[in-house]
Amino acid sequence: MEDLNTLVAEWLAGTGWSESWIALTTKIIIILGILLVAFAVTAVFRRLVIPALQRISARTKATWDDHLFSDRVMHGAARLTPPIVWYALLRAAFYDMPVLLDVLHKGCLIYLIVVFLQLVSVFLDTLYDISSRHETLRNRPLKGVYQMIKLLAICVGVILIVSILIGQNATTILAGLGASAAIIMLIFRDSILGLVAGVQLSANDMLRPGDWITMTKYGADGYVTEVTLTTVKVQNFDKTITTIPPYALVSDSFQNWRGMWESGGRRIKRSLQIDANTVRPLTAGELAGLCRKGLAESAEAEQPVVNLYALREYAARYIKHHPDIHPELMQMVRALQPTSEGIPVEVYCFTRDTNWVAYEAVQGAVFDHLLSVLPEFGLRCYQRSSDRNQCVETDLKQE
Repeated sequence: MEDLNTLVAEWLAGTGWSESWIALTTKIIIILGILLVAFAVTAVFRRLVIPALQRISARTKATWDDHLFSDRVMHGAARLTPPIVWYALLRAAFYDMPVLLDVLHKGCLIYLIVVFLQLVSVFLDTLYDISSRHETLRNRPLKGVYQMIKLLAICVGVILIVSILIGQNATTILAGLGASAAIIMLIFRDSILGLVAGVQLSANDMLRPGDWITMTKYGADGYVTEVTLTTVKVQNFDKTITTIPPYALVSDSFQNWRGMWESGGRRIKRSLQIDANTVRPLTAGELAGLCRKGLAESAEAEQPVVNLYALREYAARYIKHHPDIHPELMQMVRALQPTSEGIPVEVYCFTRDTNWVAYEAVQGAVFDHLLSVLPEFGLRCYQRSSDRNQCVETDLKQE
């Protein structure tokens, strides 16, 4: 390093430069040379190395390397070259000023750590983009995992920067942090719980972006849009956004409708409340009339046919031949235990279309039809009288 300074000083003296300015001018020239070398190395990396790597990645069939060698990642890597060059060559200019050289070296190392952390962040974002395009990983809640890795990298970077500033070994600082682990756990409680919950959600395949979930405790009823380290965002059907802590999805119960989408059918489970006073056996003429209208299969029966039974049999045939009801999934019409509000006749089946609007249309059409044929069986739905009607009936009785 001294030889370089001597050569520059001799050259300046040979050109007739004043001896009082030779020392300062020598340092300025060397500093400018260092900056020029750093600029040249960075330019070579940007103009030659990066295009070469991108051309090589473009020739491969895989797509992950195109993301890995994208402009965003490569330009982040290019920002590492200036501090490395400065750190290596600053001694040539400040070899005789050890205190200033030590300060500049520390500044270069801190700048290098900051730039490296930025590169790590960009690299992890690129990995997330790659995994979101992968067939088996796109539905995994990996964003929280990448965020935790970023957080750990930042913590390590901060420890290294502090160790550089105070001139202590990083292991000494880590030992000191171990003594304050309880405080650290308290500060990063949500992040740690979110990481553990994210791992459980991913490992058990409990939740994926795009799933329709219902969680009454948090007022969530919609599609999962994002799973991060500290929050799960759900866009409700009214377009509002509900945020849920990831650990709440592990500790509390929620309903995931993904299985319905995968099965290809959406369940109809609804009951007609039949007035118990209208349940009675059908006469032979009534049964024959139902047969002529296509509401019963046979007019001949060994035992009297109850109109409620005839309704259930007709409803079962109706949903079986309905074009919008899934034929391969369970179909059932059953009478539930009588209540004070009538006898529930439950229709249990699945629609072919899982879309909400189409599902409601099919369900409405099925029950509209069943309600319309109740009088044919001599049945009617139970309907509680309003308070006003009860008052009128009471007044009439009193009169």
